[in-house]
Amino acid sequence: MSARNLNAAQQEAVQHSAGPAMVLAGAGSGKTTVLTARVAWLLENNLAQPENILLVTFTNKAAQEIKLRVRAQTNQDLPLCGTFHSVCAKLLRQSGGRIGISPSFTIYDSDDQVAAIKQIYKQHHFDDKEFAPKSVHALISKSKNELLSPAEYEQTATSNFQKFAAKIYTLYVKKLKAAQALDFDDLLMRAVELFQKDQPTRERWQQQISHVLIDEYQDTNTAQYVLTKFLAAPQNNLFVVGDFSQSIYSWRGADYRNMLALKTDYPDLKEYRLEQNYRSPQSILDAATAVIAKNTQHPILALWSEKTSADKIVSYSAQTGESEAAYVVQALSEQLRRYPASELAILYRTNAQSRLFEEALLRAGISYRLVGGVKFYERKEIKDLLAYARIIVNPLDEVSQARAEKLGKRRLASLEAARSKLEKLSKEVPQEFLQQILKVTTYLGKYKPEVEEDSARLENVEELVAVASQFETVTQFLENIALVQDKQFADRDIEGQSNSVSLMSLHAAKGLEFAVVFLAGLEEELLPHSRSIFNPEELEEERRLCYVGMTRAKERLFLSCARSRYQYGVRSSRIPSRFLADIAQDLLEKIDDERRDSYQTTRTFPLADQRTLVVDEDMIEDMLSGKISIDAFIDS
Repeated sequence: MSARNLNAAQQEAVQHSAGPAMVLAGAGSGKTTVLTARVAWLLENNLAQPENILLVTFTNKAAQEIKLRVRAQTNQDLPLCGTFHSVCAKLLRQSGGRIGISPSFTIYDSDDQVAAIKQIYKQHHFDDKEFAPKSVHALISKSKNELLSPAEYEQTATSNFQKFAAKIYTLYVKKLKAAQALDFDDLLMRAVELFQKDQPTRERWQQQISHVLIDEYQDTNTAQYVLTKFLAAPQNNLFVVGDFSQSIYSWRGADYRNMLALKTDYPDLKEYRLEQNYRSPQSILDAATAVIAKNTQHPILALWSEKTSADKIVSYSAQTGESEAAYVVQALSEQLRRYPASELAILYRTNAQSRLFEEALLRAGISYRLVGGVKFYERKEIKDLLAYARIIVNPLDEVSQARAEKLGKRRLASLEAARSKLEKLSKEVPQEFLQQILKVTTYLGKYKPEVEEDSARLENVEELVAVASQFETVTQFLENIALVQDKQFADRDIEGQSNSVSLMSLHAAKGLEFAVVFLAGLEEELLPHSRSIFNPEELEEERRLCYVGMTRAKERLFLSCARSRYQYGVRSSRIPSRFLADIAQDLLEKIDDERRDSYQTTRTFPLADQRTLVVDEDMIEDMLSGKISIDAFIDS
């Protein structure tokens, strides 16, 4: 769709006259086209010169794409087009000296930031086993995004962890200053400080910039919201584009309520809605809308499409997580006859879920790539735990020994002290063997469950224990992993394939699109995630995640769940996600692997109000058939 061929709603938004505007742009509604056309319209009608326009995106790739499109349409370049961070870096290089920032400052990336915090630990003899440096770094980053100084954060700290982080925050700020360095969060925070404290700089930028355009506004944090108001003043020709239903990064500080706040801060804000979708057939949009429509805390767009499809959305119920992966790869193989591998994607809620799909794809000889992630057996926490296991099985393994030493001498000493017990377990029960290693090394103490990245690592460790429970000896378990990593299970050579199937988490899928999408693990405690089930706000974000996943599909959508999975090394029953029950049954083609489970057929779930929900096989069948929803069970 070219900018010359805008639909009526797009045309109206592009030609917004003056003052603040918010464009609610649904998935696949052509928001990049609108942003580009808006810039071109301003230039062609002499309402602004290129240097008077500030266009902010959330990725360098998006900025580059818009720059190229503007140049193609107008033959002019946008000098102020980039991410919030790149715009702020430019501002601070030019004028940061006015608040004591050297123009030659170094920018510390995430690794540099954690390394600096580790140096503080070492200098002050802090114990990194008690509070992991990465976890502390996450809290400091969150504080900066909320524009809290060390002193202000210290006043809000309540737990020992938060009080310790406040202490490190103070030392960290001093360390960065001594090194003439800024981290990514400083770029935003110090830019706000510059505008607050230095009137000449603020006025110079405000006089130069007559129009501010910002993409993905639902993903802004507090610092970015404050920057928006500074940059748009005094003309307030602010043009933001966003979608409440695609706000899925709250754990990174993003707050969709910033879009609601705009209505308060700018009473004359004009709202435009882009509801025509150019990506998906109407059946997929209807299903996705049914899931997101249960949200009450933000506006919902009524997406529509001129595309139709004779194919229904496939809803597959598997007996186990393993059979779910087998079905997905089989169905995916059939789709490869119609589409290139690069047009196929498997999406899931947690990174730990990738393991089953990776192994199934390897067995089928289908090339895959993990987007925004590391292959399961190459993840740090998996390699750490396997190193401990290999030392016990083979004391001469120098590579594993070296890795274990880096994890801490005390942990290694505790492991060696328990060697005789572990050697005995290794010949009997691999699952208990791994659990005992975790216990004696206190390895899990490295991670804080409340930190998103750490929580994902803990889920990966849990998945490895689940793998171990399927083998009789540790030797067999370790041998299987080595063969999987070496692609020994592949039926045919998969090297050299020009394109690959994409595997990724729902968070990594935002902004992408594929002809065929397989959305896996639609079960209570997975999607929605167990951490969100009793928190209304977090449950709404889980709905948004599901919505984002479903709206990635251009042609076909497959939804799948399992009736049982290994969890903590024990096979347990699962309940189908409430999101499946939200979808009108006539949109679905239901497939069941028809086998029934021979293990326990009831499962108990604690509820927030001290009650207990007990679910049996018949109830699960009723949920899958849409006869009754999990909400109805809970209410009864």
